[in-house]
This record gives sequence, C-alpha cells and structure tokens, in this order.
Amino acid sequence: MSWFPLPEVITAEVFCEVPAQYRRPERSVWADTNRQGAAVDCFVEGPSFDRAGNLYFTDIPWGRVFRAKPDGTVDLVTEYDGEPNGLRIHKDGRIFITDYKHGVMDLNPETGAVTEHCTRFRLEAFKGVNDLAFASDGTLAWTDQGQTGHQDPTGRVYRLTPDGRLDCLLDGIPSPNGLVWSLDNKTLYVAVTRANAVWRVPIMLDGAASKVGTFIQMSGGGGPDGITITADGGLVVSHVGLGAIWVFDRFGQPLYRVNSPTGHSTTNIAFGGPGNKDLYITESDTGTILKATLPVAGATLYSHR
Repeated sequence: MSWFPLPEVITAEVFCEVPAQYRRPERSVWADTNRQGAAVDCFVEGPSFDRAGNLYFTDIPWGRVFRAKPDGTVDLVTEYDGEPNGLRIHKDGRIFITDYKHGVMDLNPETGAVTEHCTRFRLEAFKGVNDLAFASDGTLAWTDQGQTGHQDPTGRVYRLTPDGRLDCLLDGIPSPNGLVWSLDNKTLYVAVTRANAVWRVPIMLDGAASKVGTFIQMSGGGGPDGITITADGGLVVSHVGLGAIWVFDRFGQPLYRVNSPTGHSTTNIAFGGPGNKDLYITESDTGTILKATLPVAGATLYSHR
C-alpha cells in the first residue's frame, strides 16, 4: 500500500570522481571492519561547498580531503593520520571535520594542516564521530555514532555553542548519522541509520531536547545517512544501500526520488550551483560525485551567510 503519491523520479549524472592516481586498492583498518577485509581504494563522504564554488569531500579509510573545482577537476587538499567523515565550512572559511579516529578537527584549506578542535567530552573520548551541522548562529552539532545500533543503542548528539559550551544534547540513539537544523534552529533532524528513520528533535526554550520522535520512517537499503534541508524547510535524505536520495516536503511527504547511475552507496549530499538547485551526492563505493538538478532549492549554507 502506498500512503503517498509516488514521488517523481530524477536520475543523477556523474560530476567527477577520485582520479586514478589517488586510488589505493589495499586493505585498511577501516575496511577490515566495515567491508569485511575487502580492499577499498577510497570511500568518499562529506561534500561541502566554499564560497568560490569548490566542493570539498573526504576519503575515510585513507585520511584524505579532496577538492573538486567547478569544472570537475579534483586535487588533494591534505592527507593525514585520521579517518575524516563529515565536513562543513564555517562562514569565516575554517573547515571542520568529524574524524572517527580523533574527534572534531580543524582543516586549514591553504596549508592542509589538520589540528584538534574538540576531541573529548569531560575527558571522555568520543565513540566515533560521524557528521556535523551548523545552526545559523554558529552553534555546531555532531553525531557520535561509533559502532552503535540496535544491539547497542548508545549513540549521542553533541552541541558546541559559539561561546565554547559543550553539551550532550541527546543519547540512547541506535546509530546517529547525518543531521541538520531546521530553518529556525528550533528543531534538529537526525538520521538514525540502524533504525532506518529520521528523528525530529525539538529544542526547548531552556536549550534541552524533549519529545523526540520519528519524523520519517524508511525501509530497505541500509538506512538514512547524510541529510540536508531545502529553502522551504523540506528534508533531503540520502538512503545508503538503496542508491537513492529522497526529497520530502516540510511535512515529511515524499516529493522526488533521485537515483544513482553508478553504485548504491549514496551517502552524503550538498546543494550548490545556479539558484542552489543542483544536488551533489557522494556515491562512496565508486568514489564518484553525482549531480542532479532539482525543482526545489537548498537552504543557504552557513558558509555562505
């Protein structure tokens, strides 16, 4: 039974890919756990645009950050001893990375230097941070996913305010992944991968989270991964394992489905291009960045405010 009208189908195209000289078809510690020992030459995530229109993205198993220019040419920004996953750019140009191995890191895009920004909470190390999102006032939230799931529902969401206060906003989550703030910053949406759902996290007047509920229940694939928001308050959700991106309106009703022309590991997304209507998608297994033009625009990035 279909509860909603079938969404319009859009097929993405390949925008760029990790060049052959950067492919590393070897086993890694990351791949031994996440791909049962297979040789993974790259696994890209974390797309985010700077003001010049360059698209930065990460390569988790090999500790690299790449930059795709508007013409699709790709160069290496940095390589270091880490496992960078999510990436977001501050409006002052600083690049923030959620590194599974270390915590939240700063990247200098000019020098490639990677330094610690926030690596512990009250001296306790994180389980393994995954993704991050800026609110319009500069508050930074990130997910601490680790290896959590239904067998261990102890994932967390942290919030770091511009004045330096770090809070554990929410815990007890079976695999928190992508996240995004609502346009008014009163709600945080969190992709809960192992529950195959997107949670709605209302923020109360005292700053605490309460009445957390399931906003979108999905099925199939591996679950929701990266998420972002449209200019009119709808959600865009990457469905890893299904090779699809879903576009929902602000009420959670599906409008569009964007299909991958390559693999099924559609992990993360970012809006860019003319009118902010081009959606860029990391297809992680093939190391490609996909592109699809949508009828709806993305919200203005914090980096562009």
